Amino acid sequence: MTTTTRPTGSNAGWRARVTANRQAIDADLAGDATQRKRLSPTLFGLTDAVVPALRARAKGDLLDAGCGTQPFRTMLEEQVERYVALDIEARSDDVDYIASVEDMAVVPTASMDTVLCSEVLEHVPHPATAAGELARVLKPGGALIVTVPFMARLHEEPHDYFRYTRHGLRQLLVEAGFEIDEIVETGSLFSFLGHQVSVVLLGLTWHRPVLRRLARVINDVAVVRPAVLLDRVTRMSRLLPLGYVVTATRQAPDGPAG
Repeated sequence: MTTTTRPTGSNAGWRARVTANRQAIDADLAGDATQRKRLSPTLFGLTDAVVPALRARAKGDLLDAGCGTQPFRTMLEEQVERYVALDIEARSDDVDYIASVEDMAVVPTASMDTVLCSEVLEHVPHPATAAGELARVLKPGGALIVTVPFMARLHEEPHDYFRYTRHGLRQLLVEAGFEIDEIVETGSLFSFLGHQVSVVLLGLTWHRPVLRRLARVINDVAVVRPAVLLDRVTRMSRLLPLGYVVTATRQAPDGPAG
């Protein structure tokens, strides 16, 4: 059993409030990617990059590996034949499998047409093992959509292990048996800075409905939109990316020559 130390003092008090409200936000907006993208510049950029990839590639039986609060579930259930949720813990009531992305033995080999693995690989201690599992569960020719951060503060400690470059991602996935189709940046420095403001602003007001509505408007107009615009105008994302969305195809395993 994990022992949690209760925060003390005024500083710890507002941090506890932000943490509690972030959990409430996840619960209130679970499955609603459209509403979630307006919560911070980081989510805006991530959603704008991953949704087109999912629209173009997601089909058949889809595994959401490390599903968290399943922000894309509603959209995906309208598109794929079957949505399967897997996570290390049940953050919602409709998780199909409780398992680590590093060990998905509960998912049969070559059983999935599509795998989504969003904001997960930074939290696994052995990413090559996880990438191998993503390849194992996919059918040859199946699609993988991965998102990872490059610029992010420490989170979900102590299970925050890695940050990825586009080159590291390519090497990791190619070695696991994937062909890279596209790597897209999701934002840059202004979105990173704006995200910290959004977290505090909404985290301190979400528990009060009137303040929440006001804070959401202020956040959207004064934080999210300006940060996204500044990232686009300054064009720093290539050298200073916020994160990446990768689409890849599972290669057929090597077999004997016919």
